[in-house]
Amino acid sequence: MNMFSKLAISAGMSLLLAAGVAQAQNKTFNVWWYELPDTPQAKAWTQALGELKAKHPDVTINFEQKTFEQLQKAGSLILNSDQAPDVLEYNKGNATAGLVASQGLLTPLDDEFKSRGWDKILSDTKTQLSKYDQNGIYGSGPMIGIPAYAEFVSVFYNVDMFQANGIKVPTTLEEFEAALDAFKKKGITPLAYGTVDSNGQHLLYTLALTQADDTWVKNYQGLKAALDTKPFLFAAQKIVDWVNKGYISKDSTGLKGTGGADNLFSSGKSPMFVSGTWNNGNFATNIKNFKWSQFVFPTPKYSTGSTGSMFMVPKSAKNKDLAEEFIGLVLSKENQNAQANLGGVAIAADPAAITDEVGKRNVEIFNQISDKGGLGFYPDWPVPGYYELLIQATTGLVNGSSTPDQFVARLKKAYDDVQAAQ
Repeated sequence: MNMFSKLAISAGMSLLLAAGVAQAQNKTFNVWWYELPDTPQAKAWTQALGELKAKHPDVTINFEQKTFEQLQKAGSLILNSDQAPDVLEYNKGNATAGLVASQGLLTPLDDEFKSRGWDKILSDTKTQLSKYDQNGIYGSGPMIGIPAYAEFVSVFYNVDMFQANGIKVPTTLEEFEAALDAFKKKGITPLAYGTVDSNGQHLLYTLALTQADDTWVKNYQGLKAALDTKPFLFAAQKIVDWVNKGYISKDSTGLKGTGGADNLFSSGKSPMFVSGTWNNGNFATNIKNFKWSQFVFPTPKYSTGSTGSMFMVPKSAKNKDLAEEFIGLVLSKENQNAQANLGGVAIAADPAAITDEVGKRNVEIFNQISDKGGLGFYPDWPVPGYYELLIQATTGLVNGSSTPDQFVARLKKAYDDVQAAQ
């Protein structure tokens, strides 16, 4: 080999090495979630991104804040494009996670679940919503998502207003309605409520769960039978009755739960707000003028709730190794404890390490619900498009354009069409 050949080879190798260095320096890790910045989850996950950056200083972290509605409406389109991120938070359930899983748009995580030791952190109960079959029904099939927190719907209440009006925390539905009536007689609209997003349907489903048993919940969430509408009819009748009695404002049809009804509670105007643990960060930060707490809505067994939304790795992700490393950091004991001490419902925190009052209370309430098998999931999960349908139908109940019978007929038609096709 002559000198010129050696020089050419050396130059070529230098170019390849330079290209490799440039590629490493330009590597971008794209991550999306929709938890708001003031939530315990978002704060803890941001810490995990910081740890990932410290371990990989050559990687550019590109975080994008999304909204729940964005991914609810366009998730399939996004995941089936070259615009998909490396990892994202995505809603669980047949209508969302199940739909994109059935379309083959996600990376199975079964091997990583075992090799990274996540199976030692998350029990079968905590991962029952991580697996979906070829029809997109939860409970079996490849593992396509990893939960990093838990959530549930409870009653946020103004402790000071309860005490000032001599009202005790209700333990039955009858006592709950008596509390509503007592506040209304004092000229106070007792329930902060908004139908424009999930808030309206969460109260509706919670009321349905007062009439539900194990069979109904399993059939409903698993599409195992045509829809038995009796629990939903009861709930719809209650919503209409509460609007007529002034327990719920007719103006609720113009409000979202987030950025609307939640403000009625946090400003001290309404003493109760039936909503989820995603409000904890907002309330812990912004409520300064009164004491607030939570109680479980009185039902025989089930509450609206589940393990939280999951981190998923799109099939088209370019940095799957970094995505899986990030999930591992989020599941670490350190990050889980941090989430709990920020007021979150951490799924794998050490209870002895939780000192935050809100975080401690929420982990205890979640364990109270889950230990009795009382997670009833969410009403929009079984059927694609049910989220939007429930918003429209619940709004119709509040504004009077729909009767309870019309409401359940609409739900049954959409549900039974999908159930029959299974």
